[in-house]
Amino acid sequence: MKVILQQDVKGQGKKGELIEVSEGYARNYLLPRKLAAPATTDAINTLNLKEKARRAAEAANRAAAVETAEKLRSCTVKVAAKGGAGGKLFGAVTGKEISEALKAQYDLDVAKPKIVIDEPIKTFGAHEVRAKLGYEVTAKFMVEVVEE
Repeated sequence: MKVILQQDVKGQGKKGELIEVSEGYARNYLLPRKLAAPATTDAINTLNLKEKARRAAEAANRAAAVETAEKLRSCTVKVAAKGGAGGKLFGAVTGKEISEALKAQYDLDVAKPKIVIDEPIKTFGAHEVRAKLGYEVTAKFMVEVVEE
């Protein structure tokens, strides 16, 4: 019997998959627990439409990530911070500060968890920072720390 999984089922498949199982397993376990629905023609068509919409949304999100990456590569973000003698900062520049500076200076909305700082920025000057934008798209850009 063919069924469409409504939830992930260990050993069978993931949510939204069309699988073939024995009739007893479907009738006595999957269907009563609402883990699966019978694979009728309408259900299969609905599944295909949802999959097509999901792929279109994923392609649009990936295109937006690539566009943002292109814009980021040409940016040099200036972040003002307080510091002491010898070019050292009081504290460090965080992803949140960089994210806010990107929004203010270039109107780019990059969430702070997506900004990857390899080693803490604790000195004035230019530093290279990466942004992981999802869908295996990363962009390197420069952050210039200036004295406040």
